[in-house]
Amino acid sequence: MPELPEMEARRRALNDPVSAFPIEKAGPAHVATLKTYDPPLSALEGRRLVGAERRAKRLLFPTDDGELVLLVHLMSAGRLRYLPAGKEGPKKPAFRLRFEGGGQLVLTEGGPKKRAGVWLLTPEAAEAELAHLGPEALGLGAERLGEILAEQPRRLHSLLRDQRVIAGIGRAWANEQLSPFAPAKGLSPGQVQTLAGAIDSELERGLELRERGAKDAKVYRVHDKLGEPCYVCGTPIARVDFEEHTIYYCPECQTGGRILKDRRLSRLLR
Repeated sequence: MPELPEMEARRRALNDPVSAFPIEKAGPAHVATLKTYDPPLSALEGRRLVGAERRAKRLLFPTDDGELVLLVHLMSAGRLRYLPAGKEGPKKPAFRLRFEGGGQLVLTEGGPKKRAGVWLLTPEAAEAELAHLGPEALGLGAERLGEILAEQPRRLHSLLRDQRVIAGIGRAWANEQLSPFAPAKGLSPGQVQTLAGAIDSELERGLELRERGAKDAKVYRVHDKLGEPCYVCGTPIARVDFEEHTIYYCPECQTGGRILKDRRLSRLLR
């Protein structure tokens, strides 16, 4: 699933083109993609978007009259693109906005499962829809991070990717931090400071690379790098497999030389 660097890069790329012209046609939208019906999508027609905003992993497109907000959540397989005038789009998109200048904002989703979502909301309803999200990860700072960790009797990896606690980090970027199994409450002030700095530096680095069009292999330094040498110490990257996700880590830098137990293999050996 795209996380803060990926979504912020998309927001910046979409901001200017979606605000250049009024909306000529809103829709069509796949029945599984459109999550609201009142107000109808047609309420967007003739209005102009003020630009693109982001909250956690969601993109928001407010209208310039302040009356409506289009909210988009890409989930794991959604892709949102702006197609300039004259460029042909997909025949059956999950969602489309067509602008008076001929450009299109198009949402597509790979695979048979339609999990990406589009909501058309009032500003008040949009605020309520996002109310469960925690503070943004980028720029959180050591003091606020320390307060959050002190309240959470959980392991670090699980905490970092919980959007209700800290918004914007998912499974991939959580791998780029301290030991995934470290108890959040047990971090020393120095470790909290290190973690806060790592969150900012890694997310900023990822954002810069994504804006330049870099692919996963270049962006991630730990995630999905099984067996490759750690960029700091050269130790081969290891992983722990769970049923629905995998944690990658450096046994030397992140866990002090300790190899973490593979949960899936452990069950097979019982």
